[in-house]
Amino acid sequence: MNNAPRRILIVDDDEMLCLLLARWLSKENYDCTTVYSGEAALTALAQSPFELLITDLNMPGISGIELLGRIRGKHPDMISIVVSAVDDRSIAINALELDAFAYMIKPIDKSETIINVANAMRHRRLELENRQYTEEMNQLVIERTRKLQETEEEVRLSRDETICCLARAAEFRDNETAQHTIRMGSYCQLLAEKAKLDPETCKRIGDASPLHDVGKIGIPDQILLKPGRVTPEEFEIIKTHCDIGYRILGDSSSELLKMAATIALSHHEKVDGSGYPRGLAGDAIPIAGRIAAVCDVFDALTFDRIYKKAFSIEKSIEILKEGRGSHFDAKLLDLFLASLDEILLIKTHYAE
Repeated sequence: MNNAPRRILIVDDDEMLCLLLARWLSKENYDCTTVYSGEAALTALAQSPFELLITDLNMPGISGIELLGRIRGKHPDMISIVVSAVDDRSIAINALELDAFAYMIKPIDKSETIINVANAMRHRRLELENRQYTEEMNQLVIERTRKLQETEEEVRLSRDETICCLARAAEFRDNETAQHTIRMGSYCQLLAEKAKLDPETCKRIGDASPLHDVGKIGIPDQILLKPGRVTPEEFEIIKTHCDIGYRILGDSSSELLKMAATIALSHHEKVDGSGYPRGLAGDAIPIAGRIAAVCDVFDALTFDRIYKKAFSIEKSIEILKEGRGSHFDAKLLDLFLASLDEILLIKTHYAE
């Protein structure tokens, strides 16, 4: 708050009353300026600030009511008191609606005047303090929001980098490319949206699914990179990548990495219970795992792998349909195939 003297502008066409008010209030340590018309008041207000305006209502030219109307909103740090020779409720209400703090009836009383002025000044001070507090709180909220957004962005970037690094580590252990993980994220998010999961879950599935095969980090090269068919014993070792991925990701406090752990563990389960590693069936398989199963097999079918050449789209769809209700969740497979145009756009955009 500023420490300038408490300045009062007194406006009345009765010069004697102006001087009387000024004398009373000067003794209370107020700095008083007197003018004798509404026009002169507007000039004085344009030249310097005042904390309080005391104005008569009935003046020639610009009346007190008109003066209040013309200055309303232009001097937000000033408070007003009106003085009138008429005890009229409607006039008083009109003045108060124009932001006057008090309405005094002539002949005015010294004690009443000093009390009204002191109360008006106190009210003004509290309003200014409240306004300053509100502005400071608003600024604090803006600053806190900005810092929170910066922190969230840092966390998001850190999270995205973590996911990319983990996915890239799995790629280096396999012959699959970065495009495979990108396609998996896009396919899985699209299928989650088609299944009408909530937007946050759809985004989380899309962000987490590129880590579905991170557990392949723990599979020996001679098995993982074997160009021909693997033996039953070797396949049992390959199957452990689901558990390995879950162990890598599962202890995180991040909801995203928890989702990635769920997908890593469950994307090779089959709805008839013949999948691995847990042999889960039907709805016991998390929906994120059921979504990833459809998308992963489609991508494996339609791109070259070390152990096979890519199948045509038609042949791939035929193989997927053969697994409807046994390997794949029937409703999710139907939604995937119904969205094939969008799926193929993703496939083309992120081709290897």
